[in-house]
Amino acid sequence: MTVAGWLLVLMSAGLQVAGTLLLRVGVDRAGGFADSLAGVPQGLLRLVSQPMFDIGFIFYGLAALVWFRVLSTQPLSLAYPLLVSLTFLFVTLGAVTLLEEPMTARKLAGLVIILVGIFIVGGK
Repeated sequence: MTVAGWLLVLMSAGLQVAGTLLLRVGVDRAGGFADSLAGVPQGLLRLVSQPMFDIGFIFYGLAALVWFRVLSTQPLSLAYPLLVSLTFLFVTLGAVTLLEEPMTARKLAGLVIILVGIFIVGGK
């Protein structure tokens, strides 16, 4: 994978991570999402009235646009595992640091394994 490919994957992952964390904050601020099908329209209105949700949604869209460029220029067998592992890693770290979710030894071990996997898949 090229240096440009790495940078594009990192950019897509970063936008996706930021989007995911912002969507979570927006959903929390909106009071959650609908518990039933009948509550979906009201739930959507509450969500779109939350700026954090809206910004997160935009970041997700930008991440997709960057990803389309990756798909058109980089080997999928390398790019996709890197994207998924990086987003898993950074969403978990963001949830722990920004959303104050607990970090367990099991999560930490999993993150270390993922990091090793990133180096194996992405290495020469």
